[in-house]
Amino acid sequence: MNPLYNAGIALYRFGARLASMRIEKIAIMVKGQKAAFDYLSRTLNREHRYIWIHAASLGEFEQGRPLIEKIRSQYPDRKILLTFFSPSGYEVRKNYDKVDAVCYLPFDTVANARRFIDLVNPEMAIFVKYEFWGNYMQQLAKRNIPTYLISAIFRKSQSFFKPLGGTFRNILKCYTHIYVQDDNSRQLLAGININNVTVAGDTRFDRVTDIMKTTVELPQIAAFKASASHIMVVGSSWEADEAVYSQWLNNSPRFKAIIAPHEFDAHRLAQLQKAIPGSMLWSQIKERTEFDFSSVRCIIIDCFGLLASIYRYGDIAYIGGGFGAGIHNINEAAVYGMPIIFGPRFDKFKEACDLTSLGGAFSINSKEEFEQLMQSMSDEKITLSGNIARQYIEQNIGATDKIFADIFRRR
Repeated sequence: MNPLYNAGIALYRFGARLASMRIEKIAIMVKGQKAAFDYLSRTLNREHRYIWIHAASLGEFEQGRPLIEKIRSQYPDRKILLTFFSPSGYEVRKNYDKVDAVCYLPFDTVANARRFIDLVNPEMAIFVKYEFWGNYMQQLAKRNIPTYLISAIFRKSQSFFKPLGGTFRNILKCYTHIYVQDDNSRQLLAGININNVTVAGDTRFDRVTDIMKTTVELPQIAAFKASASHIMVVGSSWEADEAVYSQWLNNSPRFKAIIAPHEFDAHRLAQLQKAIPGSMLWSQIKERTEFDFSSVRCIIIDCFGLLASIYRYGDIAYIGGGFGAGIHNINEAAVYGMPIIFGPRFDKFKEACDLTSLGGAFSINSKEEFEQLMQSMSDEKITLSGNIARQYIEQNIGATDKIFADIFRRR
C-alpha cells in the first residue's frame, strides 16, 4: 500500500497501544494480536490449506455465521480459520466449534500481512461486510488467492467514491468477487469501474431465521408475560435510550418490559433499577420454579446469550443504539412479527430504512415522540406492523445459499 496508508496504520497501532494502558477492552485486543502468530504456529495443520474467514466483531460474525456453517456442513473435511479484530467478537466466540482455529487479526502492517499469509496459506479468504485492510488484500491478490466480500453495503459518502479515494478503490480491486446487499451498492461500485459484483442480499436474514428455529423456552419469561397485557422487549439498551422510555414505562400499566442493556456492570444495573421501580434482575429469578410477577414491572437481563430467545415473548421491540453510533440488530426481533422502534441514527442500516418505509418499524427523535407513538399503538396497529416486519424477513432469506453456490462454483 502507499506510504500514507501505512503511516495511518502505524499511527492507529500506536494509538491503540497507548489507549491499552487505560482501557481494558483495547488492552485485551492488543494482547490478543501479539499472541496471534504464536497461536497460528502451534495450531494450524501445515498439511492443509485453510478457508480464512474474517469478521471485525460479533455482529459481523453473526452475519457470516450462516456461510461458515454451510461450508462446514457441505465440506466437513475443509479447514476453516476464523479471525476477529474486536474483543467483542473474539472473546465471545473464541471457542466456536464450527471452525478449526480462532484468533485475532494482527494490525494491517506490511510485515504482519506477509507473515500472516505465509503462515495460513489460505485456499481462499472471505471478509464480512466492512473489512478493507489494504496490506492483507494486496498480499492475497499478489498470491492469486481468491478473496470475497460478502453481505457488503456501500454508501455514496464512503471514501471509495470520493475524488481522493484512490487508495481505497485499489483495495476493492483486490477482491475476486463482491456480494452486496442491494442494487444501490452495485450501481455505486459500477460507477468506479468495480463490476465483479453480485446482488445476493444479506445473510443476517438467514441467521435470524435459523436462530428463531432454535431458540429455547424460558418458563420464567413465559410466566412474566402471562402477568402482563403487553410486553415490550428492549434490546441493547443504552442510557440515552432509557431516558426515552423509562418514564413512559413507569406510567403505562398496559405494558411491562424486558430489558437487555448493552452493558450490565453493577453501575449500569443500579441505574436501571433506580429508573424503573419494581424491576428484577434475571439472575434473581432464573432458578425459580414458582412465580408471582404481579407486582414486577420489568425484568433486566444481566447476562449474554438470551436476547434472541426473549424476543419471542414480546409484542413490541425497542432496539437501542439509535441515539448513539447506530442501532443494533433489528432483524432478531422482526423475525417474530412485532413492530420495531429505534432512535434517529439508522440511515446506515438498509433493513431499518426499508421497514420504516413499509410501516413495520418506527424511528423516534425524542422522549415526546416515543410517548406519542406508544399512545397510537392500538392492538390492531401492533398486529399490522408486526406482520409487515415478519413478511419482510421472510422475503429476504436465501443470501447464504446464493453466495455459497457462487463461490464454490468458481472453485
